Amino acid sequence: MTPMLLVLFLGFLILGTSAVDVKGQISWNDICRGYSQLGHAKVVLDNMRYSGGILRDGFFIIPNVPSGTYLLSVISHDYQFDQMRVDIKDDSVEVHPYVPGTPMNPPSTILLPYPITLSARQRFNYFAPRESFNIMGMLKSPMILMMIFGGGLVLGMPYLMKNMDPEALEDFKREQAKMSHAQAALQSGDLKSGFSALMAAASGQEQTNPQPTPQAPRGQAPNKSRGKGNKRR
Repeated sequence: MTPMLLVLFLGFLILGTSAVDVKGQISWNDICRGYSQLGHAKVVLDNMRYSGGILRDGFFIIPNVPSGTYLLSVISHDYQFDQMRVDIKDDSVEVHPYVPGTPMNPPSTILLPYPITLSARQRFNYFAPRESFNIMGMLKSPMILMMIFGGGLVLGMPYLMKNMDPEALEDFKREQAKMSHAQAALQSGDLKSGFSALMAAASGQEQTNPQPTPQAPRGQAPNKSRGKGNKRR
């Protein structure tokens, strides 16, 4: 009798525990036209805590779900579905929309119809087409533009120098000599002379080496002339 009473007691406990079957349907649309396109998929609550399979007609049942708040999702390899918040209280089921990344509480004020109806929102694209050769895409690269500009300068410089005014050509050669001198000084390690040459080239002044002017000794006047013999007669 004792085992019999234990079985009856467990049966009463099971009956006393409120649990419902969450029901719904996958509605086929232009994105997912049928069960054959959907493939192997299942409907889950709280990341596989409770789950149920999808039948060929699109209906699904998640059995024996106790009272509580759950997040319903559809696990599919090829399609994306909306997530929903499911509230089970005693024998009633309430369904609310849910936006991923937002808190579960408080729930949305929008109440969706029950049994649940889900539709595919988009199909996952796991493969990207191989990019083909695009000449316009290459021209958008800064390095390619710099190479084209440099090549144009190299090819067009002789023509520019040929048609250049002689005075402007001399000025250009003088500035080029300054820059060459500054570059040689920097490469040799003479930073002071190199920077001085660069500053002189930038200001447009020639770099000259100042030489000290001779000064007359103290107490002696500078030579103005050598006498009357230098005058014209």
